Amino acid sequence: MVKAIVNISDEANRIINIIKAEYGLRDKSEAINRMAEDYEELVFEPKVKASYLKKLDRIRKERTVKVGTIKDFEKKYGLDKP
Repeated sequence: MVKAIVNISDEANRIINIIKAEYGLRDKSEAINRMAEDYEELVFEPKVKASYLKKLDRIRKERTVKVGTIKDFEKKYGLDKP
C-alpha cells in the first residue's frame, strides 16, 4: 500500500467526506480509493462491447419493416373504439 501526503481544496475535501458518509467508509483513504474505482469504470472501461457494435451494424443493414400508423395497429388488434 502506498502512503501519500496530498494537498486538496476545501471543495475536494467536502466531496471526499460526502463519499465517505454515503458509502459508510471508515476513512478518507477508502473514499479516495472508491473515487478511483468509480473513475476507472467511467473512463477506462469500454462503454459497449465490440461484439455488440458488430451486431448493431448488422441490424442496421437489415431491411426495415413497415408497421403502419397507430390507427392501423389499433384496427389490426381490435383496439379501435366503435
